[in-house]
Amino acid sequence: MIEVMDTTLRDGEQTAGVSFNADEKLAIARLLLEELKVNRIEVGSALVSSGEQAACTRICQWASGAGRLDQVEILGFVDGGRSIAWISSVGGRVMNLLAKGSLRHVEGQLGKTPRAHRDDILRDIDLAVAQGMAVNLYLEDWSDGMAASPDYVHFMMDALKDAPLRRIMLPDTLGVLNPAMAAEYCRQMVERYPGVHFDFHAHNDYGMAAANALEAVKAGVQGLHTTVNGLGERAGNLPVSSAVGLLNDHLHVENSLDEGKLMHVCRYVETISGVRIPANLPLVGEFVFTQTSGVHADGDKKGGLYQNALLPERFGRHRHYALGKTSGKANIMKNLETLGITLDAAQMKLVTERVVELGDKKESLSPEDLPFIIADILKSDSTAAREQRIRIINYSLQLARGMRPVANMRIDIQGTEYEESSAGDGQYDAFMKALWKIYDRLGRKHPRLTDYVVKIPPGGKTDALVETTISWDMDGRAFKTRGIDSDQTEAAIKATVKMLNIIEV
Repeated sequence: MIEVMDTTLRDGEQTAGVSFNADEKLAIARLLLEELKVNRIEVGSALVSSGEQAACTRICQWASGAGRLDQVEILGFVDGGRSIAWISSVGGRVMNLLAKGSLRHVEGQLGKTPRAHRDDILRDIDLAVAQGMAVNLYLEDWSDGMAASPDYVHFMMDALKDAPLRRIMLPDTLGVLNPAMAAEYCRQMVERYPGVHFDFHAHNDYGMAAANALEAVKAGVQGLHTTVNGLGERAGNLPVSSAVGLLNDHLHVENSLDEGKLMHVCRYVETISGVRIPANLPLVGEFVFTQTSGVHADGDKKGGLYQNALLPERFGRHRHYALGKTSGKANIMKNLETLGITLDAAQMKLVTERVVELGDKKESLSPEDLPFIIADILKSDSTAAREQRIRIINYSLQLARGMRPVANMRIDIQGTEYEESSAGDGQYDAFMKALWKIYDRLGRKHPRLTDYVVKIPPGGKTDALVETTISWDMDGRAFKTRGIDSDQTEAAIKATVKMLNIIEV
């Protein structure tokens, strides 16, 4: 069994611009332990701030009541017991003691001899154990220590292997390892100290965190450290999504992770952290289960020829077939099947040509755009009428300093006009509240906005075109609409009008 210790709430919070408050930390801690089912979480650092103290206290109180306090860990320092007292004051029962794993760090940062640092470490371990605290130990900069000062690493390990430690944790602090180095260094540690439980802590500076973690497990380490969405300093840490893939599909080793909850946890942390999941991040990125090439879609139709073991359904997701200049008939047919639309061969040829033409112009297309493309091509009154079922006749948006924005709007719904006004937290929010007032008055269902993305091209032009992409959820069905305009709010309203006509049909 491989343990997974997630350090989103400690190391992940060292991402530039990321800071969680106490409520957010507690919510993420519960998701990690109760839903994703990681074995342990590292929730903060001793002596950092009053906010950190409040957050760690909240988490420890909850964990104690839930019988999970031994799964909650807090970083402490070799400081003569100050960290121990801090961790004890917040209710913590497990300290991850940060020690130096390279001669360069001992001499350059601490200005101490290896023997003095060893004695300080052993003293703090004894102090913590005497207070009923369990201790794990980080050998910070261990990877550099193995490369440049292995004798120092062995000197420290010879002193620590019999100390009352649960685990010794091997960090690639600066992300300098490659897979061959990770395999060799971890093998040396496991073979030289067979009774020690080692964790491996990967950073992703060279994009090799997952590969290094795979080699570490193969070499015999018993635990991996992760963060949600790869959050962490510089290029970040090993993403927990990558750990799921390598443990389940490549190493086939027992672990506790619930891959079905992975997407929910990653999306939640994306929202709270403000750091978007890269669209191509394995398992959880927006594009990773999207086929763009028409050849690939055709192969999937003929027997899943372009699918691997990472089936999207494992992670609560679905496969999509993108529309663009490399789309073929198979891509379009897959999307039409989802929409319940049937075309003959001649119509399919025309629609395919138009999709490719729009893709060549760098137009962003979604499956929801297909009915409008078809309507335009086929010039069918009954189909084209879909786009005209709902129209915004006019609207005004008022913004004044010190006052809430107000929207007034008039809308035509299938030939009948309605008017409404509302205040909101922003101009678009006011517009949407006025719109939903009308829909609620009419007893009409409407979707829930789940995401809002604005793309502005670089260059600093104040009149640059803005693309606003809004994600919606209607009775469990997710879809997106886009609007383009030089005004961000106008772009959002255009995307909203598209949404209204989509749900109408």
